[in-house]
Amino acid sequence: MSPETNNSPSAFNYVAITPFTALMSFAGSPRPASQNFQAGLPMLFFPASLSQPERNGPQLPRCLPQLPNNVTPRDVAEQDLGTPDKWVNRNPELVRLTGKHPFNSEARLGALFESGFWTPAHLHFVRNHGAVPQVNHEMSANWTIRVHGLVEREVTFTLQELQEKFPVVTLPVTLVCAGNRRKEQNIVRKTLGFNWGAAGVSTALWTGVYLADVLDHVRPIYRQAKYVVFEGGDNLPNGPYGTSQRLSWASNKDKGMLISWAMNGLPLEPDHGFPVRVIVPGQIGGRSVKWLRHIEISDRESQHHLHFWDNKLLPTQVMPDQARAEKHCALTTGDIPDISSSWCNFTLFAIAKPDHNEKLYIDKTPNENGTIASYSIRGYAYAGGGRRVTRVEVSLDQGETWTLGNIEYPEDLFRGVRHHDPVYGTLDVTERDTSFCWCFWTFDVSHDILANCDALMVRAMDEGLAFQQRDMYWHALGMMNNWWFRVVVHRTVNDDGKIVLQFEHPTLAGIAHGGWMERMKSTGEDIIKPVFGAKEQDLAPRTPKRQSDEICLTKPGINRKITLEEFKAQDRQRPWFVVSGEVYDGTPFLKDHPGGGDSILLVAGEDASEDFFAIHSAEGKHKLVEHHIGTLVTSFIKDTPTTTQSDGTFLERSRWKSVRLCDIKQINHDSYLYRFALPKGDQLLGLPVGQHVFVRLRRQDTGEMVQRAYTPVTQQGTVGFIDFLIKLYLPSTSIPTGGKMTTGFYQLRVGDSVELKGPLGLFIWDGPSTALCKGIKKTVGEVGMICGGSGITPILQVLRSILQNPESETRVWLISANKTEQDILCREELDTLFALHGRGRFKLHYTLSVAPEEWPYSVGRINDVLLSEHMPRHSEHGLILACGPDAMISNVVKPGLQNMGWDIEKSLVVF
Repeated sequence: MSPETNNSPSAFNYVAITPFTALMSFAGSPRPASQNFQAGLPMLFFPASLSQPERNGPQLPRCLPQLPNNVTPRDVAEQDLGTPDKWVNRNPELVRLTGKHPFNSEARLGALFESGFWTPAHLHFVRNHGAVPQVNHEMSANWTIRVHGLVEREVTFTLQELQEKFPVVTLPVTLVCAGNRRKEQNIVRKTLGFNWGAAGVSTALWTGVYLADVLDHVRPIYRQAKYVVFEGGDNLPNGPYGTSQRLSWASNKDKGMLISWAMNGLPLEPDHGFPVRVIVPGQIGGRSVKWLRHIEISDRESQHHLHFWDNKLLPTQVMPDQARAEKHCALTTGDIPDISSSWCNFTLFAIAKPDHNEKLYIDKTPNENGTIASYSIRGYAYAGGGRRVTRVEVSLDQGETWTLGNIEYPEDLFRGVRHHDPVYGTLDVTERDTSFCWCFWTFDVSHDILANCDALMVRAMDEGLAFQQRDMYWHALGMMNNWWFRVVVHRTVNDDGKIVLQFEHPTLAGIAHGGWMERMKSTGEDIIKPVFGAKEQDLAPRTPKRQSDEICLTKPGINRKITLEEFKAQDRQRPWFVVSGEVYDGTPFLKDHPGGGDSILLVAGEDASEDFFAIHSAEGKHKLVEHHIGTLVTSFIKDTPTTTQSDGTFLERSRWKSVRLCDIKQINHDSYLYRFALPKGDQLLGLPVGQHVFVRLRRQDTGEMVQRAYTPVTQQGTVGFIDFLIKLYLPSTSIPTGGKMTTGFYQLRVGDSVELKGPLGLFIWDGPSTALCKGIKKTVGEVGMICGGSGITPILQVLRSILQNPESETRVWLISANKTEQDILCREELDTLFALHGRGRFKLHYTLSVAPEEWPYSVGRINDVLLSEHMPRHSEHGLILACGPDAMISNVVKPGLQNMGWDIEKSLVVF
């Protein structure tokens, strides 16, 4: 083929009919047999959303559930513009669960249910941990899977070779995310996961080869080999996504594990693993690794980051902050189940009809046969591990009595049919008694009975007698939620005197507000053991369980009364502050506060109630109690705020003020420059050199208010705007929820607003060679500066002030440490300053963890040798400024400077 033909999205080859080549031919018109692509796969093996979106998979025999027509997206959704996935066409109607990126989504429950037994690709739930690998025609044609490890025969297969060497099979399989219905858990108490609704479940027809056949071909060394480890081709901060299976399961065809290249008769879509993935029936969706690259037969389970550190069912007493801080012990304890390497041992269940906010007009008039109209309550059910759902029960009286519903298993239709097809290969489950797909249930109830219901409750049981529990099992990672599904019934009478029922589901997926859990929690009702409607008045009075937002903020035995005069007279360096009329001493927590000591010093001598409640979780409230010292006798009277500072500058230390985002500029792969406009075009910011501002915003995905201190990179004296250089920590395998604040920044669009407050900080460069540190003035002759990554931002402000002041004689040493050369921020400006001042006043040095060839600077992390070579010697007129990760400061910088003779209590400033 000519290069032009190879690059054409409609090019393909006509070869001998096999299931794989039939898949390609079905996608487009055949070409002459002479046009063969000798290197592997035909060129039209490509997702329908990227080429010929009108395609549909071949239909099945009429006795089987028919595949729905795809409504294949043809355009990039607006939310994906400007993200690494800006080339992926997606259904804009899907509910996004993690903002713009990475893409995690589910369909609306009603739309999913109405699609029937099969889920079209455009409605199938998606769980991505990072950017989708962009696989073009040539890459897909040459894609290989390496099978290696404890085997007698290591092999690397192309997809063409897989389908030629092994029988091609097709199976119907339901996949379900372990986080399904997590939002219910998050409303009880925030977990570390994002807000899945009840539609993180989908069913499709998957085509490929049995994993068991491939394993039989490579011949595992069974006395040593115990696990099969899968690795994808995605590029994540802690390495590709990977997980594992027990070898004994993977070798068993009855488990149905596939290496799959097609979904519903078409090539996989990018979000679903194009060009090839693993399909693992009966287990959580996280086992079905996408973009499959490697299969290793090993003596131990996967050591991939997410497999090892996540997918655990933690004890309920482990709180999210503890799980995050103590993951080295909390997530590796031997008695904690690893749900990623176990069956889905629970029954998954939801009511789809009535839908949330659906209205039903009650008709109690009998028809000509004397029958009153009825309503069909409907939903889905699924049991993991191949087990069959055997019982569905519905209660109309809040759990006092239960009645059996009717179960329909469309999967059973496949047990009587053997189907052979050029695309699907062999579709044959006639000898299989496992149930790898969801079922549907119905329960008909007459209008006159339904009109008297306060709630609909449903529970299910599988053939292993696993039964949905009444109470929620909450835990910090928010997985495997399967308590009873409850829908509230609201009864009103319209102007015509007719009874109208409106139904309310527990929650709505993502950031959407609504549902009885959110409503009842806001009014202080018990959502763990909910009681609905008039029935609540029939129960004996009981003490409601204290919710997480009702935590007592006072310490038992503390009766001290503190006057306003005493409170105001307290030394600001030993800060007291007020929350809800109670006084707290923040001094012991200055070093350990996650937001830095400055966030406490900023509210010294003030009422911090608004800021505290806006951002702190239940764990933060429990910690606050430890620092309670008394009650303020006189209530706080706040001064009437003014519009600006007396000098006309923008910032105010005790008042949040709004600024509008006017520009976003990408600096490198993970860092962006955000410019915010001040209210007046000629207004100065009012930030001394070396100080910071607090930035506060509301997350668009969770609605959570978050704040953090930042140092702008705007040049001193700039009017009308402020610039922040932000390194983004987006959701990934290492940080499943992403950085709270930077993910919030990433969700901002031009025109959005954030709030600022400041200045804050204990250090000011007062120039030309003078520093103020904790109120003490010091003449500085030498300054050492140490920064890691985005820690350059506060360092840069001081560096500019020194080198750009012709009256300053202060000399500067700077070390900038980064992972790669592309990660170095503000390098152009640093190199320019070095070129102008380098010989006499400024020494600049870089170090990289991963360096290119012929890199002229250091390689590796900061250590004692690097500090001794590139920092000034200790002197009475010396000062060290540092900004970077806590581990770098505590474990390297501080001990290293002490070894050089520096008094870090007097001469080290950490931003």
